[in-house]
Amino acid sequence: MTPPPPPLATVTQPVAVVSERLPWRHTFISLRVPNFRLFATGHFIAVIAIWMQRIAQDWLVLQLSGSVTAVGFTVALQFLPSLLLGPWGGMVADRFSKRRILILCQSAAAILAAALAALALTGRIEVWHVYVIALVLGLVTVLDQPARQVFVHELVGPRYLRNAISVNSTTFQLGGLIGPAIAGVLLTAVGAGWAFAANAAACCSTVAMLLLLRRDELFVSAPAPKSKGMLREGLRYALSKPTIYWPWLMVGFISVFAMSLPVLLAAFADRVYGIGAGGYGMLNALVALGALTGAVASTRRRQLRLRSVVLAAGMYGLMLCLSAAVPTLPLFGAALVLSGFWCLMFLTASNQLVQTSSNMGIRGRVMSLYIMVLIGGQALGGPMIGFIAEHVDPHAGLLVAGGVPALAAATVAVVLARKGELTLKVDLRNRRGPLRVVRRAA
Repeated sequence: MTPPPPPLATVTQPVAVVSERLPWRHTFISLRVPNFRLFATGHFIAVIAIWMQRIAQDWLVLQLSGSVTAVGFTVALQFLPSLLLGPWGGMVADRFSKRRILILCQSAAAILAAALAALALTGRIEVWHVYVIALVLGLVTVLDQPARQVFVHELVGPRYLRNAISVNSTTFQLGGLIGPAIAGVLLTAVGAGWAFAANAAACCSTVAMLLLLRRDELFVSAPAPKSKGMLREGLRYALSKPTIYWPWLMVGFISVFAMSLPVLLAAFADRVYGIGAGGYGMLNALVALGALTGAVASTRRRQLRLRSVVLAAGMYGLMLCLSAAVPTLPLFGAALVLSGFWCLMFLTASNQLVQTSSNMGIRGRVMSLYIMVLIGGQALGGPMIGFIAEHVDPHAGLLVAGGVPALAAATVAVVLARKGELTLKVDLRNRRGPLRVVRRAA
């Protein structure tokens, strides 16, 4: 007699491992899938526009209020809904069509961006207008982000999932490289309003892209039936799996302390280096340049391990500390490139590990918890880091932003080493790797 299938919470897809080094022509192999190629194109355009809006929004609040803390408060309002309602958004993603959710969310985002553009272009915009729109956009994000994360699987299926996640990160960072640069030019030449208008148009193009997808080629999973305790089930599942729990914990430290970097860069551009709006866009573009390199490097990663997540988090924190210590603008820019690289190595590794470690039937709720920590943590960290930068010193704010995650990564590394009975072996004669982590002899 065939035994019954195991319950949902115990079924886990294995972590994908590529044992051989991929040829360079396969670096973006997931783009061979027509639906994903169309999605990635629309996503790239949308990312450029959303970065333009983010940079323009932060700089506009700084100019209207004269307060870095106000910039941090804007970030908090936009991300607070994810902190409070994130799991609910994941439950909706598990129960309903991800494509329809994304169409609805992008339509709402277009309306909000258009309203922001109209207020800015007519000269009637005030700080409270930005606060309200940021909060409503945060509510849209509660539904958009879990559905977007899980929808990647429906576009490419399990075979190309890891590569598709890395490609998504690459397009996000390439857009993050271009968007701030364009925003800096627009802010200097014509003001913030046109950046908001561009984002409204990009949201409309995303809706059109979603409507053009070939629905018969999607890897659509059966929606999870409504039942009591769905959110508790997702939480228990996440806490029971080390490959979900530890990345989740590290994301918490990174998001609270190190993901509010644009807030700090606004302070450095305005108060430390005096380079204005164009310089602010340049600093964000340097971070994105490093992140783009990290995103491409992540597509070449052969093995996906928990230690990779912890190492990348620690290196990101250390690079931020280095940025706080350098004395000149060129060295500061170089340190930001390194920071962006390790930030993306961490984010792609943690995202891939969490997604490939969770079953499709519960993945929406698992990813909503991940996003709740990643985005919601910035709601807590934005005002805090902004306050330190304004009332103590921008360098001190950057040191806190990097130092706390670096210490957290070192602590987690020690805990994991003890659990796995691992030790650090030094072999200077080994040219390929003089430092290795090996299992301790009995």
